[in-house]
Parts: sequence; structure tokens; C-alpha cells
Amino acid sequence: MFEFRIIRDSSGKISHIETSLTGNDLLNTSKLNKGCAFSLQEREDFNLIGLLPTGVETLQQQSNRMYMQFRSHLTNLGKNIYLNVLHDYNETLFYKLVSEHLEEMLPIIYTPTVGEAVQHFSLEHRKPRGLYISYNDRHRIAEILENRVPPKVDLTVVTDGEAVLGIGDQGIGGINISNAKLMVYALCGGINPWRFLPIQLDVGTNNLNLLNDPMYLGWRHERITGQEYDDFIDSFVSIITKKFPGIFLHWEDFGRDNARRILYHYRDRCCTFNGDMQGTGVVALACVLAGIQASGLPLHEHRIVIMGAGTAGVGIADQIYAAFKQQGMSHTQAKSKIWLLDKSGLLTKQSSLLPFQQPYARDPAELSTWQLKNPEYIDLHDVVKNVKATILIGCSTVTGAFNELIVRMMMEYTHRPIIMPLSNPNSLSEANPEDLIQWTQGKAIIATGSPFAAVKYEGSEFRIAQSNNAFAFPGIGLGAIAVKAKHVTDEMLYAATLALTSCSPAAQDKTAPILPKLSDSRMISMRVAIAVAEEARKQGLAEVSDQENIQELIRKTIWEPAYFPYKYSAK
Repeated sequence: MFEFRIIRDSSGKISHIETSLTGNDLLNTSKLNKGCAFSLQEREDFNLIGLLPTGVETLQQQSNRMYMQFRSHLTNLGKNIYLNVLHDYNETLFYKLVSEHLEEMLPIIYTPTVGEAVQHFSLEHRKPRGLYISYNDRHRIAEILENRVPPKVDLTVVTDGEAVLGIGDQGIGGINISNAKLMVYALCGGINPWRFLPIQLDVGTNNLNLLNDPMYLGWRHERITGQEYDDFIDSFVSIITKKFPGIFLHWEDFGRDNARRILYHYRDRCCTFNGDMQGTGVVALACVLAGIQASGLPLHEHRIVIMGAGTAGVGIADQIYAAFKQQGMSHTQAKSKIWLLDKSGLLTKQSSLLPFQQPYARDPAELSTWQLKNPEYIDLHDVVKNVKATILIGCSTVTGAFNELIVRMMMEYTHRPIIMPLSNPNSLSEANPEDLIQWTQGKAIIATGSPFAAVKYEGSEFRIAQSNNAFAFPGIGLGAIAVKAKHVTDEMLYAATLALTSCSPAAQDKTAPILPKLSDSRMISMRVAIAVAEEARKQGLAEVSDQENIQELIRKTIWEPAYFPYKYSAK
């Protein structure tokens, strides 16, 4: 662990940092390195004379220089590698730079470029960051946790790399997802990166390309399953929550057979959250609610079709179902508004389904009056036509699935269809926003999973809202951490959804995008955090005193990239 101590003044602000590290040890510690921003006195005190150029810079000057270097890279992967190398060298400078260019750089460090970085992990392996817990080391988890870098940990993002974005099993390369998510927590939520812990659970891989690749750095073994897998997860959760009792445990990119089971097994035992199910669901629901407001069609007249019935698709369905019930619908009414499809077509009670899909299976008797091309395979066209869909959501990674025929057909049922091709990356999106704008004469209400450029149509420019879960999970984590929430409940997630929905530009102008710009994410995370923290307190799940002001607690939790004076302190 690196040696340092934060010293605060009487008002609680950081006055300086004490450390025993000197020379190259200090320069090689990314959380403490200031590069040429070390003052002349600090260079004397910490044996840095001659190790740095003569000039003394400010953080802003360094950021300006780094931006020029960033722009010199010609590919998104090259830019991703550059930013990650900067992070390995100087974390404060990294966060300063990216925060100043968030809309440009977030797609580079996060979706969609992080998917490419994951695939190149073993080829671009750099300074290790985070912890790798292999199944072979399952009896040494406590020992591995002692080898972590941060002394105190508020937040961990954990993955086993089985279902990375739309590219599937990437084995140990999933650690890049954990790191990227944590970067977003800091950039968009202001959570202190000095208290982060990315973790890769290496349980093998079923990706034959990786298993046969001599460069692959992970455990060369088929994924463990069944009781062995569950026992490993249980050991991990038991040990990490004992070591850090108040930790916010974020699960990411687990396979659909495991993601829901893990979340529901542990959600009442610790403060835990699944980004694919709950984070995606919160933002997608906010898009739906904001879109409904903009559509002019009452809530009860909407009919929702979701293509893709995996972790994300069913997670979105769950959030929509819960919201409809919150708004007064019965269980039967809420379920009747949602239709899901997977690779085998519409989910029916005759389909071979996973347990979490079963609540959305339709009774074949409902379909007796439908006009079908092929009763053995009820496809998206059949479903949209027969239910007269007004909202279409894609989590299928089937490129172009929302074709012109389907979209024009939706225009027969609603003046302003809500269409959300959410699959990542752009190449796997169910539709291109430019096509959607043209096919609907600019009437479609659109949200995409990946960032798309604005679309010009008949003299108007349409900014495309990105249903990026960066609008949700940083604020949810910030609120939960600030009040030391015991659990993350459905009510807290719904509070987050309403807070995000209230930020929609479409609330003021129905022709505006249904989500704000990513550059507004800090403001949005603050609103989401307050809503989540207040709901946690309302439910009796906040461990801070009721006398504490929630907004003040959140402000005290927020971290900003800045340099502070250093003073030498012996160990």
C-alpha cells in the first residue's frame, strides 16, 4: 500500500498531504505524482532534484499540454491507451484532463471504445491496476485483499468478464471494464478515486480464441459453473464485506445466468448493485418516462416491445413494470404493456425460458387472433404489428433490426414513436438515428446506447440522446456512500429514475432530446444522489444520523482533481 496521510484544517478542507515516499518511488505512485507541478521546495524535500525538468507547472498547464498530445492520436484505441497510460502516471492530471473534455473523452475511456480495449487487453497490458482473484487462489482471497493499493475502500466494481458489452466472453480482459466504470464514478459522480478497488474474478473463459491465444494472460480453463462457481462468489462476498463492512459492491458484465441470481442473493446482505440490470434499467426507464411526456400519448395508451431478453432487456422490463405499478397500474395491467423477444422470437409460456424471463412470457391464447407470417417463430415485425407498439427498445446486438418497414409501421400507431436502439457498440445498434429521423420525418423520439453524431434533417439539427448509464450509477453510488446505505432498494432506484427524468430537456421543450448532455453529468449525479440518499433515510437504511444534512454530506463526499502541498513524514 502507498504511504500517505491527508491532513485537513479546522473547516474540513485538505491543507496538505504527508508521505514518506521520495524520489522515483513518489514519481511512480500515480495517486501522488504531480510531475512538474512539484514545487521547488517539494523537490528539495522529496529528493526530486534532477529527476524533473526545471520548469514548475500548474495543473491547468499540464492539462493543456496533455490535451494537445491526446489530439495527436489518430485512432480511438490509441487515444484510449494514451489516457490509460496517463492515468497510470498521474491520476489527478488524468481526471483533470478528462473532466474538462468529458463529452469528447468519455466515449474513449468508456463505451464504446472500452470494448475494443478489452479485446486488446493481453496485447496492451500495462501497469497492473486493481486485483485479480483467480479461482485457483480461492483460498487466498483475504490475503489478496491485503495486497490492494488503497488503504480504505468505499467502492468496488467486480466483473468475471463473461458478458462484456455486446462482444461476449472476454475473460480477464474484463478488468478494463471495472477500471472504466470506476473512472466514470469519479468523473460523473465525484467519488474519490483514492478509495476505489477494481476487481477481476478469473473463473476461466469459454472464448476459444482466448484459450488458444499464446498471449492470453488469464487462467486457461473453461469457465467454472454450478456449485463451484457459487461457492467462489460466496467466499468472495463474505470476505470483502467483512473486510469493508460498508462497501458499495457493483457487479458488471456477468453472464445472464449468473447476474440476476447473484444480485438477488446478496442484495439484502450488503449494499450491492448490478450495472447491467439496474443502471441500464434506470436510464432506460428515465428515457421512457421523458419520452412519454414528449409523445403526447398518455401512459396507459403506450405499448412497449423490447428486443433482447437477456440481463439488460429484462432489467429494463423490470424497471418499467415497477414504474407502471408506482403510477397506479395493477400487476396485470403493468405486465400487459410489455412484450419481450429473444433469439427464438416472442417469449411465450411455450418457450424454453430462463427463470428471470418467465414473468414476461405471454399466454399463447392471447395470440389466437394475431396475423402471423410463421406461428412457429413470432418475430419483431409480427409483434410490433399485432400489439401496435408505440415504444421499441433494443438490447439484442442485432444490427439494423429496427428496419424501415417496422419503423414506418409504428408511425401508424403513434404520431411520435419512442425508439431506443441501445446495443453497444455503434456497429451493433439496432438502428442508425439518421435513418430513424428520415423514416419518421423527424418525429421519432430517440435514445441510443452508444454516442451518435447529431442528425441534420430539413434545416433542423437533432442531437441524439445517449441512454448512457453514466447518468445513473455514479449518482446512485454517491448517494449510497454518502449516507452509508445498508442496501440498494427498488425504491431507491425509482427515486433515481425520477430525479434523472426531471433533468430531461424534453420536460421544457417536447422537441428537445430526452436526456441532457454528458457534460451535465456532475449536476445530474448530484440530483440523483440526493434522491437516493433521501429514500435510503426514509426506508431506515441510512447509517448516518438523521440530524445530518444530506446535501452537505454529499458535498463533503465529492472529490475534485486538485494538487495539494506535500510535507515529508517518516513512516
